[in-house]
Amino acid sequence: MKAAEILGDAFGRLPELVHGAVTGLTVDQLHERIGGANHVGWLIWHLSRVEDDHVAGAAGAGQVWTSEGWAERFGLDLPVETTGWSMSSAEVDRVTVTDPDLLLGYFDAAHAKAAAFVADLSDADLDRVVDDRWDPPVTLGVRLVSVVDDCLEHAAQAHFVRGILDSRDS
Repeated sequence: MKAAEILGDAFGRLPELVHGAVTGLTVDQLHERIGGANHVGWLIWHLSRVEDDHVAGAAGAGQVWTSEGWAERFGLDLPVETTGWSMSSAEVDRVTVTDPDLLLGYFDAAHAKAAAFVADLSDADLDRVVDDRWDPPVTLGVRLVSVVDDCLEHAAQAHFVRGILDSRDS
């Protein structure tokens, strides 16, 4: 198996995890913060924004957040370029999701674009420098591993919160 195929497999695991964390939750459950932790709605929105923002940047393409009208549909009281990095607790509370299907729709759109980009990569593409602000400069391969890592971490957190919510309802 080639490195680009491994990355494709890793990205391919995200939809099941994300949909499993969200499907069946009410809007109130999406926003419930257990012990001050980030809520499921924020976690999934943030991982979607990271996947959209970082992969679009690496691909030299526009984000679906703005190009496909997702920012307007969400109508968040935050700057349009916000991805969730370094947000305060009050800012996390401003990430409101009016419908679980809206959240999953944005994830699906961002993920489809990212997955298509990753599917077309060769192993040689992974050595291309995509961010020279770091020492050493960040290659496409490193950036994509970082995106998958962040998305899997937040999907797992969403499942943990979901498990607590489900256990209280049973």
